[in-house]
Amino acid sequence: MKKFDRERVLLAVAGPVIALAVAFVLSAIVLVASGKSPVEPFALMFEQIGFSDIQVLVINQASMYYIAALAVAIGFRMNLFNIGVDGQYQLGAMLAAIVGAHVALPAALQVPLLLLTAVLTGAFWAGIAGVLKVTRGVSEVVATIMLNAIATSVIAYLWLPNVFGVKVGNNNTTGEMHSSGWIPGIGMGAAGEIYGLVLLAVLLGIGYWVVLNRTRFGFDLRASGASQTAAAASGVDPGRMVLSAMLISGGIAGLAGLPILLGDTHTYSLNFPTGIGFLGIGIALLGRNSPVGIAFAALLWAWLDKASPELDFHGYDKEIAVIMQGLIVLSVVVSYEAVREWGLRRQQRRVGAELAAGHVLGNNNTTKEVAGR
Repeated sequence: MKKFDRERVLLAVAGPVIALAVAFVLSAIVLVASGKSPVEPFALMFEQIGFSDIQVLVINQASMYYIAALAVAIGFRMNLFNIGVDGQYQLGAMLAAIVGAHVALPAALQVPLLLLTAVLTGAFWAGIAGVLKVTRGVSEVVATIMLNAIATSVIAYLWLPNVFGVKVGNNNTTGEMHSSGWIPGIGMGAAGEIYGLVLLAVLLGIGYWVVLNRTRFGFDLRASGASQTAAAASGVDPGRMVLSAMLISGGIAGLAGLPILLGDTHTYSLNFPTGIGFLGIGIALLGRNSPVGIAFAALLWAWLDKASPELDFHGYDKEIAVIMQGLIVLSVVVSYEAVREWGLRRQQRRVGAELAAGHVLGNNNTTKEVAGR
C-alpha cells in the first residue's frame, strides 16, 4: 500500500476510534462521579453480545438505524443537513400502514405498493424543504425542523377515528394491515426472527455506494457538495442537485420504519418507534457517510439500546447508554475536527518537504551547469 493510501486509511479510521475512546472515558468519569463502578456496566453490556436473542434484536434495530442514517448521509454528501428524516420516516410508515390496512392486493403487488407509498411520502415531505431552498433560499435546517412539527400534527389528524384511526384500548392505531403486505422474517429458532427487510437495508447500502462512486449523478452530487460554484462552472445545475438530493434523502427516510412495520407490528400506533431520524444523524457522522462505516455505527447504536436494559437488574441506570450515545456525537465532532487539522498539517509539511527537496535539486543542477561551462 502506498504511503498516501496508508495516510488516507489512517485519517478515516482515527476519527471514529478517538470518538469512541473519548466517549467511553467520559462515560466512566460520569459513573465514578456518581459513586459507581466505571467498568462493570460496560462488562455487563458486552456480555449481552453473546446471547442470540440480543443479537437478533440488535440486527433488527440496526436495520432501521442504517436506513435513516443513509438518508442523512445523502444530504451530507450534498452539504445539506436534512434534519427532517424523523418526520419523513414517520409519515412514510403511517401512510404505508394506512394503505396496507385499506388495500388488499396479492403479495407480489401489495409489498411493492407499500414500499412505493413510503418512498413517495418521504420524498414529498423532504421535497417541500428542497423547493423552498431552491426557489426562496430557505435554510433546509429551518424548513425540515418546521416540517417535523407539522408531520406530528398530520399524524395526530390521521389517527382521528373519523379519518383513518382505529382505537385499540387507549392506543391509537391505523388498524391491522392485510397479511399480503406482511414480510416474513428469517427464523432464528428460540432467538426470534430477523426482519425480512434487513435485506432491503443491505441493498440500499450497496446502491448508495454504487450511485455515489460509479455514476455521473453521484459525481455531480459530490462535486456540488464540495463547491456549488465549481460544479456550476462545469455545467452542473446546483438547484437541480439540491432538489434531487432532498428527494432521494426523503425517499430513503420514508423506508426507515418499514422493517418493523411489515415485519412485526403490522400497524402504526403510539408504540411505534420514534426518534430514529435524529439518531440517524449521529450514526451518519460516526460512520463518516460511508456505507460500511454507517453499518458499524448502526450496530453500535443498536447494541447500546438493546444491551442497556440488563443494567437495571444490577443497580445501574440504563440511561448510561443514552449518555454514551450523546457523548459519542459530541466526541465525533471534536475528534473529526482534530483529525482534519492534523491531516492538513501533515499535508502542508509533506508539500513543504517536497518543495525544499526540489529547490535543493534545482540548485545542484545549476551548480553542475556552471561547473560544466
